Amino acid sequence: MTDSGRETVRQAAERVGRVRWGICALLFFATTINYIDRQMISVLKPTLQAEYAWTETDYANIVFAFQLAYAIGYFIFGHMIDRLGARLGYSLAAGIWGLAAMATSAARDIMGFMAARFALGLGESGNFPAGVKAVAEWFPKQERAFAIGIFNAGANIGAILTPMLAPFLVYYFGWRAAFLVTGALVFIWLAVWWTVYRRPREKANLSAAELAHIESDPADTPGKVPWLSLLKHRQTWAYAVGKFIIDPIWWFFLFWLPSFFASQHGLDLMTFGPALVAIYIISDIGSVAGGWLSSALIKRGWSVNGGRKTAMLVCALCVPPVMFAPFVSSVWGAVLLIGLATAAHQGFSANLYTLPSDLFPRKAVGAVIGIGGTIGAIGGMFMAKFTGWVLDSTGSYVPMFVIAGSAYLVALLVIHLLVPRLEPAPVD
Repeated sequence: MTDSGRETVRQAAERVGRVRWGICALLFFATTINYIDRQMISVLKPTLQAEYAWTETDYANIVFAFQLAYAIGYFIFGHMIDRLGARLGYSLAAGIWGLAAMATSAARDIMGFMAARFALGLGESGNFPAGVKAVAEWFPKQERAFAIGIFNAGANIGAILTPMLAPFLVYYFGWRAAFLVTGALVFIWLAVWWTVYRRPREKANLSAAELAHIESDPADTPGKVPWLSLLKHRQTWAYAVGKFIIDPIWWFFLFWLPSFFASQHGLDLMTFGPALVAIYIISDIGSVAGGWLSSALIKRGWSVNGGRKTAMLVCALCVPPVMFAPFVSSVWGAVLLIGLATAAHQGFSANLYTLPSDLFPRKAVGAVIGIGGTIGAIGGMFMAKFTGWVLDSTGSYVPMFVIAGSAYLVALLVIHLLVPRLEPAPVD
């Protein structure tokens, strides 16, 4: 782009305004902290496994407890956030997960860890329903996938920071401090969120031009949508089944990659950090790029159907090489294969998260996100139990990586069969 072209883009952005991107930044930081608190247990797994003599099934049960609560909470918060709004709903969720993260430091046995992680899952389940609800309030349809890609990238930043923070905190203060410190971060964010966030029409510093840009899509019809009525729409199931297929793969990467590198490549708390950081840096690129790709195609005149599904297909085709990761002897060879897959997951996920706002009016988005998140977490529960059983029985990661490599093409096929044109659901 020429200098004059860049200046034109800059001036256009200034005329419209950038307040909505400040809201997106808040969502990004919340998701970053969310994933720090979520991933801390997996980074500390080798340390805690040595101290408490956990089997793989024991650890799988801790993960299962988190995901059970996540499934329940996603459903509750998805429905609740449509009623309470993003500001209050997000605040409630963040308060619960912050307290639960700190409470993990008090666990003394397997049941204590399961109870703390159950509470954490309940609170953390509100992050994405509230975040997507906020994006639906603050962004027009053509920008939503990109905005979701940006705040979803916070998951990778959190996953990058966790293996960097954990060794420092454990070395100097012990593993209990790691849960206390990272849990306390939630309340710093919460104070900023409660002070800053308002709906667009309630935001004092929002220009008329930016408000018009945000509200450029056709207005929704007034009223509420009962969540049971959403279950009869194939658009709901396109999103929910997509989540059921791909979410367990991300859970597997998040909760078992430190253990994979420890068992397969001899790394530990002090040495597997660079590998994990590299994987999630690559993932961050995928999250933003996947959201940007569909938004860019739509801005160039593609249909929403063509833009979203083309971006998802590109991502899905990048995942199958991960099947070879368990057979690679080089740490960095495995990092590249897994990093490509996690980047593709994040790009695919950014577009999948956008589908409810494409297919449903704003008043139903939170509930649909909640239904899909619940179904996705149920899939994660099955994956956790399966992984623990396979590792205790065989010690092999191959079955999980084979499932991971094939999941995204299957998910896209199911979505396409259910909503071949991404036609909006006939919600009154």
